[in-house]
Amino acid sequence: MILANYEQRKYWVLVAIVAISGFSQGMLMPLISVIFETDGVSSFLNGLNATGLYIGTLLISPFIEKPLRKYGYKPIILVGGALVFVSLLLFPLWKSAAFWFILRMLIGIGDHGLHFATQTWITSDAARHNLGKKMAIYGLSFGIGFAVGPLFVNLLKISEALPFILSSVLCCLAWSLVFFIKNERPEALIGDANNSGLQRYKLAFKYGWIGFLPPFVYGFLESSIHSLFPVYALRLEFTVSDVSLMLMAFSVGAIITQLPLGIVGDKVGRSRVIIGGLCSGTVLFFMGSQFEHSALALYILFALAGGSVGSFFSLGITYMAELTPKNLLPTGNLLCSIFFSVGSLSGPVFGGLYLQYIDISFLVLIATVLLIVLLINIFYSMKKGVA
Repeated sequence: MILANYEQRKYWVLVAIVAISGFSQGMLMPLISVIFETDGVSSFLNGLNATGLYIGTLLISPFIEKPLRKYGYKPIILVGGALVFVSLLLFPLWKSAAFWFILRMLIGIGDHGLHFATQTWITSDAARHNLGKKMAIYGLSFGIGFAVGPLFVNLLKISEALPFILSSVLCCLAWSLVFFIKNERPEALIGDANNSGLQRYKLAFKYGWIGFLPPFVYGFLESSIHSLFPVYALRLEFTVSDVSLMLMAFSVGAIITQLPLGIVGDKVGRSRVIIGGLCSGTVLFFMGSQFEHSALALYILFALAGGSVGSFFSLGITYMAELTPKNLLPTGNLLCSIFFSVGSLSGPVFGGLYLQYIDISFLVLIATVLLIVLLINIFYSMKKGVA
């Protein structure tokens, strides 16, 4: 009973940490986008600056697995969390695009360490029959934080520094909870996986590559919607309050469906849930492009789209975990994070170029990306069915 209580306590500590991390990310992207747009920074440079977070993630990715296996989960979470809250606190010190880009890179490094350690810890501990439910709660906590984050953009009316300071304090409080749980290490490597890092990546990719696509999609959506849609919406003459509510609608949609989709995935299979979400998300974003001058229509469509595709990160991790041997889970989780980062990196870059040079609704770009990934998943499922 004591062990069961501790395991539950440990799980909820990890969930709390991810919730506050989601809050800081959900606030940071639209906050800086609005500040730069107000200051007259071009959409391309605005989007390029947003890539700092994901460049940091990619830079640390090749080096994170070895210390995790050697030192365990807890030290990685502590170092990552400290990087995040210290960097947030430094933003108000100097308003410079270059300085903020560096801080975003440091937050990307810290967030990646934090998320990689927590999601690997949870997927390694959870029983297969309720893995979807546990990862759904994990994703739900991040989603709740992410939904609340954009609302704090309104604090710009009080002070430009206030949102940064508040999110730093909240991250520090969540980070301190880690001191109350014991350190653990991943399962030891066996067989071919023990040969080299490159061999592990090849094996993990062989088993779980289709599970890496939903995190890629979620990364693209998260970064493009939160960093560049505010720019596009302000040009359509929506207010900052309208934009923050639209972003919140997307996140709330994801929150509502996160746990049900995780449970359904445990029962009927992750592949069917992912294909259904991609299909409805594609249709909804294409519809959004036809009603983009109506705030009410966009509130509704964003909420429905969030319900369809907003849980793709946790669904992808769970899908990967059921396809990958347990001793390769840290590598599989790392590759999920890398695909998420590549998606997040490509969102602001291609989205910024799209806004600057293509005179078609920004939502068409998002719908097109969803359609491409949908077709890949359908072909994979058909091939698997034939085999």
